[in-house]
Amino acid sequence: MDVFLKTVGALNDETRVQILAFIAQHGEVCVCEIESAFNMIQSRISRHLKILKDAGFLKVDRRGKWAYYAIRSPMDRFRLACLEEISYLELNLPQNCPACKELA
Repeated sequence: MDVFLKTVGALNDETRVQILAFIAQHGEVCVCEIESAFNMIQSRISRHLKILKDAGFLKVDRRGKWAYYAIRSPMDRFRLACLEEISYLELNLPQNCPACKELA
């Protein structure tokens, strides 16, 4: 029951769904790219990413001062089904930030 509630709770926010779709679309993404793409302050992005990570959707790889987020693998069927459903949504996702690629 706890896994179900954490998963559903993590997806109960439009921004988190968009962030998850963004990462799924772009692969491993630096936190700086997410901040820039979503035009949000670091603390707000970090909160969303923590919720998605705690819900089992994301893995994080810290390299120096940067954190890189990617879709966790392996993942259980329920979360995979949620990601698949998200892929069918007509989301207006921001583009990846080319300037941030140079920083990372």
